[in-house]
Amino acid sequence: MTPSLLNITPELTASVAAKTQAVNALLADIAANWSPVTFANSLGAEDMVLTDLIVKAKLPIEIFSLDTGRLPLETYDLMAAVDKHYGLKLKIYFPQPEEVEAFVRNHGINGFYDSVTLRKACCHARKVEPLKRALAGKRAWITGLRAQQATTRTGLPFREYDEGNGLEKFNPLSDWTEKEVWTYIKQHAVPYNALHDKFYPSIGCAPCTRAISPGEDVRAGRWWWENPESKECGLHVKG
Repeated sequence: MTPSLLNITPELTASVAAKTQAVNALLADIAANWSPVTFANSLGAEDMVLTDLIVKAKLPIEIFSLDTGRLPLETYDLMAAVDKHYGLKLKIYFPQPEEVEAFVRNHGINGFYDSVTLRKACCHARKVEPLKRALAGKRAWITGLRAQQATTRTGLPFREYDEGNGLEKFNPLSDWTEKEVWTYIKQHAVPYNALHDKFYPSIGCAPCTRAISPGEDVRAGRWWWENPESKECGLHVKG
């Protein structure tokens, strides 16, 4: 689904209003009881909803993004739009150069296409390691994950303990539908990635993201050469 195809019905408006109230209450509780807390803004549609809510409520929640070095131009444009729209300069974390250099030297610039193992190694260097630094010293972190996004996220709770990073993890939009996310964005004029208008429902690194066809799963454009069960980068894997 692209934003332009969304039909905002009274039912959608009502459900978004109710869920927005619940998310606002949860975010306020997190800010009050889990400081220091940070929000991992991957600049997807869901993350822009949470950014809008956090900024408008003036909550003391840090907002950061990971720049893998291979993001689409449209994602960098959105970073600039966030600064202009909200007066918010995202805290950006980059990969350690030596890790990326070692991967490219050993496996080639596009070695991640060769196997799931190498793809996850690339994700580790470009995303997982920087995330560890972003979460250091925090008591909790917030994500824009939704349960409907992938088979790997079925049954996603609003709150869980992140064993891998040793802190609490909150997923305030877990029960939101894609239509509810876009309803909020359209109602509140929230800036979003221009690739969403070109049938990119899920956006990551440029070489690992493609547009999808009508009827395809929302995550079909991420690591499309892999099985659905392996389509996580390591940021949200338990253990």
